[in-house]
Amino acid sequence: MDFPATPSNASDSNEYPSATRSPFHSAPDDNKRRSSSRSIKRRRFDDELVEYSLGLPGASLGKGDKRMRTQSYTSQAADLPMTSAPMTPANLPQERRRVSSKVSGGGSVARKSRRKGQLSHLSTKDLGRWKPTDDLALILGVQQTNDLRIVHRGIKFSCRFTVSELQSRWYALLYNAEISRVAIAAMRNLHPDLIAAVQQQALYSTAEEELLGTLASTSHPTEEKFQELLEQNPHIFYPSRTPKTLMAHWQQLKQYQLLPDQSVKPLIKNGGNKGLSFSDVEDTLNDSELPDFKEDGMDYEMQIADRIDKKEVRLLETSLSRFQVLVQSVAGGNSELDKNTLAVLRGRLVRYLMRSREIAVGRSTRDHAIDVDLSLEGPAAKVSRKQATIRLRNSGDFFMSSEGKRPIFVDGRPVLQGNKVKLNHNSIIEIAGLRFIFLVNQDLIGAIRQEAVKVNIPM
Repeated sequence: MDFPATPSNASDSNEYPSATRSPFHSAPDDNKRRSSSRSIKRRRFDDELVEYSLGLPGASLGKGDKRMRTQSYTSQAADLPMTSAPMTPANLPQERRRVSSKVSGGGSVARKSRRKGQLSHLSTKDLGRWKPTDDLALILGVQQTNDLRIVHRGIKFSCRFTVSELQSRWYALLYNAEISRVAIAAMRNLHPDLIAAVQQQALYSTAEEELLGTLASTSHPTEEKFQELLEQNPHIFYPSRTPKTLMAHWQQLKQYQLLPDQSVKPLIKNGGNKGLSFSDVEDTLNDSELPDFKEDGMDYEMQIADRIDKKEVRLLETSLSRFQVLVQSVAGGNSELDKNTLAVLRGRLVRYLMRSREIAVGRSTRDHAIDVDLSLEGPAAKVSRKQATIRLRNSGDFFMSSEGKRPIFVDGRPVLQGNKVKLNHNSIIEIAGLRFIFLVNQDLIGAIRQEAVKVNIPM
């Protein structure tokens, strides 16, 4: 087979010089040059921007160029004579026929996917409220009692469902394949502890309560009796029942007078229309038979509370000896000094009664207690916790020693830290801006001095 000769003008061809020409290319097509009709986006210079804004014929149009070019093509196509045959399915383009076949043939698939989506939406509609534990409790409750109303009253779900909601959920689990499939898969994924907890709270059936009713209310059965009852009737009791749970349920039946041998008094008295009073109903109950339920941690909490109370009492007893100062209000207090008061430190608002031979003056804090708390008189932020100490000597003289960082002024004279000064009657004491008058009980101090002279105590 002879191949056509290669054109001598290699510059007009778009192929590489070393490339081999295909034998299926025609000679007229080889001279054609392929080029794109899209406009190349580039930045315009200033003169081009001016031409573009003025709408000159030589201006570059960018995207508008393509639009104008398309309009020119359509106008030229409209001038051509219509020589083609009318459009028929056979004359349709290959792509349109392929799309139409997809639409017509895939209608059933679309309907199936839509139906499946609706079913999945229905199956996941109630998963937000209905937990797997709720479905398991509902199934166990219906199997035990066969009554949705009893299930509604006896089982505590995660939400407060109504009876109609329980009924619709039960019907959905029975007859809706999607919902039942999702619910069963969720229940299978539950932890064994959660399943055991739901099974332990399963309602008692009528047959189980009838077997428990065979034990008389006057008897006091033990766990061994319930174990024997459980072993004799394994096909009636639920598998999660234990002797302890059976005993607790039997005690509840006895407490609410639900055992068969318990006689319930009529609510209407004989020969009258008046009902029983509260005292009559209370007489029917025997408190000795009621179980005494105690919380596990109650005894421990009572012991801790008792220990705290005893500790507070002990602290008060030990602090009685430190109550050396009595604080009184200036407005409501008595100005006369009693026989137990040695001296008075009188301020503007309160007065401190000195009833011992030595008192500490300063500012009380949570960790440091003081006899004379100056914060009761006014702002005491600059007062030390122990500012000074007032002592009574055997001679009957009062001395104040300064122990704080800031000085104390007694009758206008400063007393620095580590020094002491004698206090006289009506002495003015100034501590960090707080002023007090020191008043001495002359009668009591005179008696103390006379006793000192009698026993010949050196001054």
